[in-house]
Amino acid sequence: MDGSPWGSLSTIRVRLTAALAAALLPVLILGVLQSAIAFRRESQDLRNDLAAAAQRSAATARARMEAADILLETLAPGSVGFQCAQRLAEVTRRIPGYSNLIRFDRIGRVACAAADVPPDPQRRQRAWFRQLQAGDNLVITRDLGATYARVPSLLAAVPSFDPAVGFDGALVAVISLESLAPRTADRSLPANSEVALAEADGRYVNATRHEAFPDLPPDWRRRVDKDGALVWYGRSRGGDQRVYSAAPLVGDDLFVILSAPSRGLFSWATINPLTSIAFPLLTFVLALAAVSVVTERVVTRWIAYLQRIAALYARGRLSVRPVQADRAPPEIRDLAETLEDMADAIVGRDASLRESLAQKDALMREIHHRVKNNLQVISSLLNMQQRALSDPAARAAMSDTRQRITALALIYRALYQGPDLKRVDLRAFLEELTAQLVASEAIRGSHVRTEIDVDPLTIDPDHLAPLALFAVEAITNAQKHAFADRGGVLTVTFRVLEGEVELEIADDGDPPDDALTASGVGRTLMTAFARQLRGRSELIRNPRGGISARLIFPMPDAEAARRRTPPQGNQAAA
Repeated sequence: MDGSPWGSLSTIRVRLTAALAAALLPVLILGVLQSAIAFRRESQDLRNDLAAAAQRSAATARARMEAADILLETLAPGSVGFQCAQRLAEVTRRIPGYSNLIRFDRIGRVACAAADVPPDPQRRQRAWFRQLQAGDNLVITRDLGATYARVPSLLAAVPSFDPAVGFDGALVAVISLESLAPRTADRSLPANSEVALAEADGRYVNATRHEAFPDLPPDWRRRVDKDGALVWYGRSRGGDQRVYSAAPLVGDDLFVILSAPSRGLFSWATINPLTSIAFPLLTFVLALAAVSVVTERVVTRWIAYLQRIAALYARGRLSVRPVQADRAPPEIRDLAETLEDMADAIVGRDASLRESLAQKDALMREIHHRVKNNLQVISSLLNMQQRALSDPAARAAMSDTRQRITALALIYRALYQGPDLKRVDLRAFLEELTAQLVASEAIRGSHVRTEIDVDPLTIDPDHLAPLALFAVEAITNAQKHAFADRGGVLTVTFRVLEGEVELEIADDGDPPDDALTASGVGRTLMTAFARQLRGRSELIRNPRGGISARLIFPMPDAEAARRRTPPQGNQAAA
């Protein structure tokens, strides 16, 4: 399994999720673009609606003032006379929005009124009164000159004429500004709208909620005069983002200001969830979650199950069968059946291989047995030939040869009698070899006591043969030179060192001075056997006064590993 940090990113779940994400990404982007376009369209519609509402409000207010003109013209002929005040008061009660109805004479004095009229000695000199004297049919003004009502108001006045004298005074209607402003409950206005009236200098006369309005832009009057209405975005005194609209109400003196919330894209999306980015985003997330869950339930879970089955097969438990895969999808079942067939095939091949190995083992044991028997036959023949010889040197040479063949026969016997045809327990082998060699010389009357100390090691025949022959030469030399006619102690020691092994065969005899430098067939064979093992041999005096023959060579397993390692550098090129 991949142990890299990116290994988990290459799983089936991640790849399917990434593929679905790539497939749904255009849908998500399209939904976002559609939502942004819809938001811009609705924002533009809001601007248009607000501008139209401001113009409708201004038109409604102007219609209200024109209605006041008609009312005043209707009341003018009979407004002077008996019960004038009562009649005007009745009109103000019946028609909402009028704070007062007043009849002035030609010099500005109050003839009658529906309510109290403040004194104004300069009324005759007021601009609105002089416009009526000059012949204007209707004058509407905010510059009243005196306070005619307790609330912000404007004045609508029409002249009264007498055929005999001409201008005979004025009939004035005091209209509250609140009655001219549109109602926030008007369905034509956007939701949560607020209304205010502002004068030409930008001061607000009244408002339904003052904190919903900002300071007016510096050039708002010019833009209203140019376009008839003005729409802009800004922050209110309360800190909210809102859209505003302004339109003239009374000439250039009074303006209606409308304020409506201006929602951002995400705020708009919360009000319009089905057409906003929330719906495609939710669809995107749900699709990815569904793919992850389905991948886990349909694919990943079963792959992990089959992986556990395969791990059991790898540990040799080939009798396990993926029975739970019967509930898996068809493709997973096919894979499980293939895995099961593979296990059956492995079991069959394993049985066949075991049978072949058993036959091979039996054949190898038979071969080793026959080779051992043949070597024993040869040894027996040599023994017979040795007894027929009269020359002591020839008899000794024949005895040495027979002992070497006996050592080789012992190797083959250890192989076919042991549990492993390729390796031999060295301790048991050296004990038996030493016992046979010592026993063969015991008939001469010399008593030799053996001490054997061998570290545990199993060794292959390729190393065992030269080692055994080295031991035969060393023990034979000890018997000839150290133990002849006197006996002694023969010590066989085998040590497993760091990367090397050491065989030491020591005696306690009294060797001559040239024992370490003398050469002979035995010494030559010992050196040859050491070279065959890629080691070295040496003869030294031991603390007992005798000779120790040592064979040192690399550990068999370490040497085999070194042989399997490919050469490096120039050797590899060679």
